[in-house]
Amino acid sequence: MATIPVPAPEAQISISPFGRILGVLFSPGKTFEDIVKKPSWLLPFAIFVALVVAVCVCLNMRVNWRDYISQQIEKSPQASQLSAEQKEQRIESGAKIAPVFTYVFGVGLQIIIVFAIALIMWGAYSLFGGVNTNFSTAMGITTHAFMTSLVSTPLFILILFLKPYGTVDLENPLASNLAALLPEESAKWLVALGKSFDIFAFWILILLAIGFSAVNPKKLKGTKPFTIVFTVWAVFVACRVGWAFIFS
Repeated sequence: MATIPVPAPEAQISISPFGRILGVLFSPGKTFEDIVKKPSWLLPFAIFVALVVAVCVCLNMRVNWRDYISQQIEKSPQASQLSAEQKEQRIESGAKIAPVFTYVFGVGLQIIIVFAIALIMWGAYSLFGGVNTNFSTAMGITTHAFMTSLVSTPLFILILFLKPYGTVDLENPLASNLAALLPEESAKWLVALGKSFDIFAFWILILLAIGFSAVNPKKLKGTKPFTIVFTVWAVFVACRVGWAFIFS
């Protein structure tokens, strides 16, 4: 009897790097599966850094640094111990440094945060989830999860230009968290707690859970990947609130 040839299964088409950028926002499950098979992180990382730089440029265009630094000095516990001349000197020096400091601190800190989160999540899912992967995959998942900035950054820039010059609240510009509902005289630890419950932060956490679950769906199934990422988040919140309470 003649054997009927069985057609070979078609190879699954890989998602392009640019397709992954949007796919992670609209179809995270399939997109992260593709990222795990062939990890990449340079493009989302470059986009993220470019967005941070754009924010820094807009901040220097729309923030009155002299007024902002003056307000911060008045809020500090040392304000009553400073003479008017000393306050003025600090305001002048701060206003000169602030535009440069925005780039150095803003861009540098965000880069450190991305690498730190990738490292922490890599360790957490390896230790508590039994996931055997490499740092490149962890960076691929993390940098793509941070593509939520494609939504949050334009909103932030829009707010900067819609509000009158120098009036944006740099402490909570998007007001996308519970701290926006608290009165101004609220304790610092309570504000820190409120800021932790942020829509965009939760979006990133959910994407991280989906991304790392794609590494090993058999071990990371159900609520387990979400439990791990939100446990790490809870530890961070506890440290953040404790720090604010101690130094308030």
